[in-house]
Amino acid sequence: MSEPLILVLCTGNSCRSHLAEGILRQALGEGYQVASAGSKPAGYVHPLAIKAMAEIGLDISAHESKHLDGFLNQPVETVITVCGGADQVCPMFPGRVNRHHFPFDDPAHATGTEEEQLAVFRRVRDEIRAVFEAYAAGRKDEMRRSA
Repeated sequence: MSEPLILVLCTGNSCRSHLAEGILRQALGEGYQVASAGSKPAGYVHPLAIKAMAEIGLDISAHESKHLDGFLNQPVETVITVCGGADQVCPMFPGRVNRHHFPFDDPAHATGTEEEQLAVFRRVRDEIRAVFEAYAAGRKDEMRRSA
């Protein structure tokens, strides 16, 4: 049996989805594939997202901003959207998959000095970490019960 693919989606695939991908990959460990993508990819991973993750020992510097179309023909088991406010359009993924929506503020919209912007990235990272570590713990418990 192949590893279940969990896809984290956002609009730009530059911040939140990469934070979540890195945290979820570490929290789940072996036995799962975790990827992220966007409906309108920015084409880069935000440098402050990379910096905020490095502070907690996770290296996402090799991540790439990807379009969700690249996953349409793959066996996606779960889709998790992380877009925040109601004014943002979160991508939807076709097919019969498990769906979750965990909305977070977009740190890419932070203003001020680099340190002030980094503070927003840290806050969102920590919020994502709390939610996705809890999600991972639930998945692992579910896996143990069905084994």
